[in-house]
Amino acid sequence: MAAEEAGSGFNIHPMDQFVITPLFGDGPILWYTPTNVTLWMGIAVLAVIALLVLGTRGRAIVPSRSQSIAEEIYGFVHKMTEDIAGKEGLKYFPYIMTLFMFIVLSNVLGLLPMSFTTTSHIAVTATMAMAVFITVTIIGFVKNGAGFLSLFWISSAPLPLRPILALIEIISYFVRPISHSIRLAGNMMAGHAVIKVFAGFAGALGVGAVAPIVAIMAVYGLELLVTVIQAYVFTILTVVYLNDALHPHH
Repeated sequence: MAAEEAGSGFNIHPMDQFVITPLFGDGPILWYTPTNVTLWMGIAVLAVIALLVLGTRGRAIVPSRSQSIAEEIYGFVHKMTEDIAGKEGLKYFPYIMTLFMFIVLSNVLGLLPMSFTTTSHIAVTATMAMAVFITVTIIGFVKNGAGFLSLFWISSAPLPLRPILALIEIISYFVRPISHSIRLAGNMMAGHAVIKVFAGFAGALGVGAVAPIVAIMAVYGLELLVTVIQAYVFTILTVVYLNDALHPHH
């Protein structure tokens, strides 16, 4: 069967692009082993620095393209943070801005040929989600003390329902990092897998691959939109969670 697949050209493995490999040698992957994930996370960090630091170093009155892009993104994330979390939330704007830029550039870099999409791995997105979860929880207790627990007690609800709703709120709160991380990783993995499937069909059909190539172009354009939307969704949820920590009272 495998030989028939190889002979027909339909030997497609869309999940191979998500395999983690060491950068040096073929040994086992340990916690300190540099891998393709390490490489592309590093490239994403350098891309953030290039855009936000090097791209705006001139501080020109008539901005360059890179400065204009950086200023637009800065203004967009700043306004989002202020609108949702208020003036008090702006204290944490550098963290939110860094998070958004890292995710969006990691997503976009993952669309390059021969690249690796780090945000398609649950280990990466779960780490970011847990960092957000722990940070906002600490902020909630530091800012409000035991009053932070009022987040789980819906005082506007009828008294007999409040304990039940409190249990639901607690479960919902601790599920946050799971849904926060799976949403981003799942969307990035699904889109890239679909592109790889269509690319496999295009390669198998050769000169008759008009339909798969058109499909690849359509999915690629959609995936480019998804990369930005998913970075926005992850970031706006972070700001919503921050707002809950700063203003826990229902």
